[in-house]
Amino acid sequence: MTEPSGPVDPVDPVDVATVTEQLGRQARAVVEVAHRCPCGNPDVVRTLPRLPGGTPFPTSYYLTCPRATGAVSTLESAGLMREMTDRLGTDADLAAAYRRAHEAYLAQRAELGDVPEIDGISAGGMPDRVKCLHVLVAHSLAAGPGVNPLGDEALAALGDWWAAGPCVARPEAG
Repeated sequence: MTEPSGPVDPVDPVDVATVTEQLGRQARAVVEVAHRCPCGNPDVVRTLPRLPGGTPFPTSYYLTCPRATGAVSTLESAGLMREMTDRLGTDADLAAAYRRAHEAYLAQRAELGDVPEIDGISAGGMPDRVKCLHVLVAHSLAAGPGVNPLGDEALAALGDWWAAGPCVARPEAG
């Protein structure tokens, strides 16, 4: 793997501790907080394309907030992924936009290094199907509206997962 092509600032240890609490396990390969929930906690992190033990990891944008992940899981269990995949086969404009999202994802991951084992593979089923709304929502939150059309749709369907306040308490800096 090549090293990241640009400087990567260290991630705030408080953010890493918050993400670790959100996940219920140690956060791995995090290079930045890619999006923050309206409550202030990280809800999406950007990760290296290879985990510390050497395993290739195509998921560059990882949804960490347990409330958001629960809401996304509800959408998945309701059949939204199947419906979106079906639409990709019948809507050429949507399919082209989704392919552009895939290409953007690959370009953003390549900024952090080259991992030949996952060359051309983005995440979430892109560019031909939808297999993980969590990844698509994370990509939409990190990249902003208009980059990943199906991630944007899923995000809009989530509602205000943060309305009850922070999912975890931020640890004290120290």
